[in-house]
Amino acid sequence: MALPAPPDPVHDYWNHNTHYHDVVLSAVPRGCRAALDVGCGDGLLVRRLAPRAEHVTGVDASAEMIARARELSAGLDNVEFVEADFLDYDVPRGHFDFVCSVAAIHHMDFTAALTAMRDALRPGGSLVVISLAGNGGLADLLYDVVAVPVHHFHRWRNRHRARNPGAPVADPDMTWGEVRDEALRVLPGARFRRHALWRYSITWRRPR
Repeated sequence: MALPAPPDPVHDYWNHNTHYHDVVLSAVPRGCRAALDVGCGDGLLVRRLAPRAEHVTGVDASAEMIARARELSAGLDNVEFVEADFLDYDVPRGHFDFVCSVAAIHHMDFTAALTAMRDALRPGGSLVVISLAGNGGLADLLYDVVAVPVHHFHRWRNRHRARNPGAPVADPDMTWGEVRDEALRVLPGARFRRHALWRYSITWRRPR
C-alpha cells in the first residue's frame, strides 16, 4: 500500500510562527462575526480563521505578501486582504470580535500597535498577539539554551512541512520583560506567556 503524500507545504506548512497558530485559534470566540489578522503575510492564518468567523480581514504592509495571500485564498468568499501599514490603516474602532497578530508587532511601535488592536475590539472581544523579543539577562540566555533541543525536535517532526514563506524579517528591540510590562500596562489583566520556540503570547479579553 502506498504511503500518503505529505501535506502540501504551500497550504499547510510549519515554522516557529505557525507552530503557535493553535494558541490563536483556540481563543476565537464562538459566534465570531469579524476577525482581523494584523501582519497576515501570505494569509495562512486567515485561511485557518475562515471557518471560525463570518468574515476575516488580513492586513499586511508587504505588497508581495498580500498578492500571495489573495492568490492562495482564491475561492474563500469570507476573507479579504488589505495592503497597508497597520498604524496607517483606518481600523474601525470597536468592530472586531477577534484580533490577532503573529510575528508582526515587533516590526511596529509596540505600544501604538497594541493600543490600536485593543481599540479595534468590541466589548467582550478577544486579542492574541504572538511575537519575538530580545534577551535582557542571563535568565533569558539560559531559556534560549533550553529551547534549542525543543527546536530540533519539532523541526525533525515537521521536516516534510517546514517552510519559510519569505515574509520580511526584523530583529526585536524590546526584551521579554519589557514586552510583558508594557502589555500589562496597555491591557490590564492580560496573560503573558513565554513559549519554548523563541516566542511569547499575549492573550486578553476586552471587558463588556
